Amino acid sequence: MPVSHPKYSDTPELVHSPFAQVLHANGPDPSRATELKLYGWLVGNWDLEVTTTPDDGSTHHGTGEIHAGWVLQGRGIQDVWMIPRLRERKSGIEQLPGAGNWYGSTLRLYDPQLGAWRILWNDPATNFFSQQIARAEGSNIVQIGPDPRGGTMRWVFSELKADSFHWTAERSLDDHGWRREVDIRARRV
Repeated sequence: MPVSHPKYSDTPELVHSPFAQVLHANGPDPSRATELKLYGWLVGNWDLEVTTTPDDGSTHHGTGEIHAGWVLQGRGIQDVWMIPRLRERKSGIEQLPGAGNWYGSTLRLYDPQLGAWRILWNDPATNFFSQQIARAEGSNIVQIGPDPRGGTMRWVFSELKADSFHWTAERSLDDHGWRREVDIRARRV
């Protein structure tokens, strides 16, 4: 017998569930506040303009959204990235060429022993899972890790402002040349 799952917005009791209470935090862990500033600006809600470039060189455009917050007693940030926006998602919707339709979550955790961030991206909607290490490089944040399809991925946050940022996803098969796959312009909602 199929189980019916209510929409999150239809069930305010989920917001006050014990799970939500132990997951969410009101802000960064004070003992790591300086290090946690690297991603602290991401907390909030964002609208996305997305451009993808598949291997054939064509370009495709879409929209999406991000929702991010402090988690795990303020020791990390978790976000949900969606392409397309939640209100536009429906059964059988066409996939965005070169990326697919995302509905995944990143867990960003600062590792004091490593002196860097561990990034865990999980997207069961596209069956894409990755691990990266992130550090500041000048005014950018650069995340690098193995690409599950082969080669290396580099995801870069740049042009960071209080109300906007630029994000790119690149791939290299030989670590000498990078090919941009996804380009995102985000605006705070």
